[in-house]
Amino acid sequence: MELHLPFELQQQLNAKFKDEVEYLVPLNKLSYWKIGGLAQCVITPNSLDSLQEALAITSEFNEIPRIVIGDCSNLLFDDEGFNGVLIKIGDGLSKISVSGNSIYCEAGAWVPEVAYRSYRNGLSGIEHVCGIPGRIGGLVYMNGGSQRRGILENVDNVVVMSLSGETQTIFSNEIVHSYRESPFQGEPVIIAAVTLKLETKSRAIVRNDMRKILSSRRKKFPRKLPNCGSVFLSNPAMYDVIGPPGFAIEKAGLKGVRKGNAQLSPLHANFIVNLGGASSSDVLYLIALARNTVKELTGFSMDCEVRYIRPDGEMMQAHTYTDSLNV
Repeated sequence: MELHLPFELQQQLNAKFKDEVEYLVPLNKLSYWKIGGLAQCVITPNSLDSLQEALAITSEFNEIPRIVIGDCSNLLFDDEGFNGVLIKIGDGLSKISVSGNSIYCEAGAWVPEVAYRSYRNGLSGIEHVCGIPGRIGGLVYMNGGSQRRGILENVDNVVVMSLSGETQTIFSNEIVHSYRESPFQGEPVIIAAVTLKLETKSRAIVRNDMRKILSSRRKKFPRKLPNCGSVFLSNPAMYDVIGPPGFAIEKAGLKGVRKGNAQLSPLHANFIVNLGGASSSDVLYLIALARNTVKELTGFSMDCEVRYIRPDGEMMQAHTYTDSLNV
């Protein structure tokens, strides 16, 4: 891939961001799946002001695809890469502060660190996120969590930015959410910071609960091979009749099935692991295979937690793409 960003955009980015901007970046080094071609440009802001500037500058070039990402723990990039600008929220936006029963986090705060800080301060409510890799902004966007809980249960307010960098604070009474769904999904806003409201509890009890959760995760989930965590969302209606997605995929006889160097994990069938050199098409094939087979056997459609990003910048739940291709 050759660099083909407008020269004027390159000039502005180089002048404003210097070490915070890179070009022709291998996406397989950013992705948890270790899959993806080259991105035209990646900006990594080191402050909220820098994030605002990145949004403001890139918004002037509407013809260039632009996506804000975190640690890419639930993203599948295409082998053809990304023909636009990625704004990566990471360590430069990871401030955490505790005040009473509240924890303020910038969007790039590492989720396990947020959980650890809650434990250290004797605060309870987010034990379920303690083993989840990724950034708090992405977790809020997905209403992520474990044990069938979501982080938005404990959100007091969220600071968002518009696509041009304007800031707004949204409070909990304005945030309508459900399992793995938030009002931020599909909206033209970027999560910049979040304040969590927790309850006081004995540190020993919080630590014990977290240890149990971490122990359970270590036993169930593959950790040695690149993966993005759970591929399919748990559907409450399906869960009551059939069980969780991993169980349904296993009962369909697909646990351990390979396509190229991608595999439905022998340890947990709702994980797709990269055995080394897997392609995006390998992963998409397994997503389609699992979704279609389980639908035929049970009548339930498993929707993806994973987002697939096309080279042209369109981002969608991965099953939406495979359904459109009739894979």
